[in-house]
Amino acid sequence: MTYFFIVLLFRLMGKREVGELSILDVVVFLMLAEMAVTSIEDPDSNLFKTLIPMTVLLVIQKAIAWFSLKNSKFRHWFEGKPSVIISRGKLDEHVMKKQGYNFDDLMMQLRENGTKSIQDVEFAILETSGKLSIFEKSADENPISPDGFVVPLIIDGSIQHKSLENINKSENWLKEKLKSRGYTSISAISFCSLDNKDEWFIDLKNEMK
Repeated sequence: MTYFFIVLLFRLMGKREVGELSILDVVVFLMLAEMAVTSIEDPDSNLFKTLIPMTVLLVIQKAIAWFSLKNSKFRHWFEGKPSVIISRGKLDEHVMKKQGYNFDDLMMQLRENGTKSIQDVEFAILETSGKLSIFEKSADENPISPDGFVVPLIIDGSIQHKSLENINKSENWLKEKLKSRGYTSISAISFCSLDNKDEWFIDLKNEMK
């Protein structure tokens, strides 16, 4: 009974790969495992004393996931933000130190990606999951971003100033570009990005109702 209930809870929590789990997900999974072990070790105990706390954990996890979806500041505070380790071929040692990320970690993940050297990297972003997203330099490199790299400029109606800084652009530049495309309200935009071919992707909030 406990086994099937835990499987049901995991299904309700949503689909994520192990490497994409947030800190909250890991904590919830550990607590569920502990509760399950306690229940198995004491089969004569009241089953509801195990199922009720598990259900409460599910409610907490879903509530925090909902707040994270609606509020980017809460999401960044709770789950953290991606960190740019390498920008335009330059290492940011300050960010590495802040994230507790050393050169051994960097070189290992570069090797796993098949990247021969740091000098071959244009951008490297340490995701909140701990995975390093690597974008190598290319011969037909665009001044906006390396080949295949997509820059998020607006998320949940909030301008991503760090992204603008990485591509050497200003907030006024972004607003003028959006205005020329017929978008006057930043807060109405759910997601906006720019790729190396100067192609824009703009999605408005609540378009599918």
